[in-house]
Amino acid sequence: MLNYTKHFVDTEDINQVNSVLKYNQLTQGNYVNVFEDRLRKKLGSKFCSVVSNGTAALFLAIKSLKLKKKSKVLTTPITFSASVSTSLMNNLEVSYIDIDKDNYTIDTLKLEKILKKKKIDLLIAVDYAGHPCDWKKIYYLKKKYKFKVINDNCHALGSKYYGNSRYAIKYSDIITQSFHPAKAITTGEGGAVFTNQKEINDRIRELRNHGFIKSKKIIKKGIWNSNINDLGYNFRLPDINCVLGISQLKKLNKFVEYRKKVAMIYDKEFKNLEYILTPKKISTTSHAYHLYPIRIDFDKLKLDKKKFFNFFFKKNFKLQVHYIPIYMHPYFKKKYNYNLRDLMESYKFYKETVSIPNYYGLSKNQQYRFINLLKGYVSK
Repeated sequence: MLNYTKHFVDTEDINQVNSVLKYNQLTQGNYVNVFEDRLRKKLGSKFCSVVSNGTAALFLAIKSLKLKKKSKVLTTPITFSASVSTSLMNNLEVSYIDIDKDNYTIDTLKLEKILKKKKIDLLIAVDYAGHPCDWKKIYYLKKKYKFKVINDNCHALGSKYYGNSRYAIKYSDIITQSFHPAKAITTGEGGAVFTNQKEINDRIRELRNHGFIKSKKIIKKGIWNSNINDLGYNFRLPDINCVLGISQLKKLNKFVEYRKKVAMIYDKEFKNLEYILTPKKISTTSHAYHLYPIRIDFDKLKLDKKKFFNFFFKKNFKLQVHYIPIYMHPYFKKKYNYNLRDLMESYKFYKETVSIPNYYGLSKNQQYRFINLLKGYVSK
């Protein structure tokens, strides 16, 4: 079965993981520090803390900001549930901003209209599928309306904005990353938080380790000594995962370039297909293609989306939808009211979108088999 994505692990990765099993520390050892340092340099931030997964990264990022209870958070509905659930876990109130019809990230024109009417405390902006948001406009609005920004950058490792692969830290207070097997590089499970603010990084490091603090002053009372000043969590990332991440990070550019080549073939082959849209190229950005979402106008083609998915599943292609809009899930429906008229682009996108295979190692034969099946299906 060929999925919409797939991780790639080679002999080097396996050998590195095997070697760490002989190391005297499987967790809280030096490989954690090495991985953090290499990630920090890659994204150009002053600080980086690795954690157990991308959801933990978001949760701690939000918590580190010390926002008041019921503070207002705004985010996109076209995202993984953690972008919203972590805000609710921190006792914040969430509302949604519609997506831009061209790049599927936050519509900054609609964002500005909302900001003129109501105050928000935090914006969680998602670089959906590997396409950066309109960060210059977001940064301008951040300064004007005085709110914090978290860049949920989990899709966009390897993306560029105005030619800069370190753009994310320039425009946001905090960046979060995920190293789930579906992402650009993997540590099995894992995540990271990036910031230029020492206070935020110190708090994240404290909270990821049960709230323990070990300062020189505290250790002077005895090397066993530590203090707990706040309720913390076990969100540590073990050395086993970190050494895999170190090995995978060396291959990031190769992984991203491969996905771009796969995307270029899709762009060319689907260019003239009626009622099918491929991701638009925007000159200011370099897409990392974590996902390759196509839009199919099922209504105009008189096709049933469920039957479409079943057909490809029987042909050994497991496609996906990214995502069901958050506001459509029963839990979030009950939690907050929303006006569908304000989120119509998100709803249309959901109805039409299909994530198709794009990953390192997808062969041309496999890709063209899918392309030919799709062309045949939509031209019935």
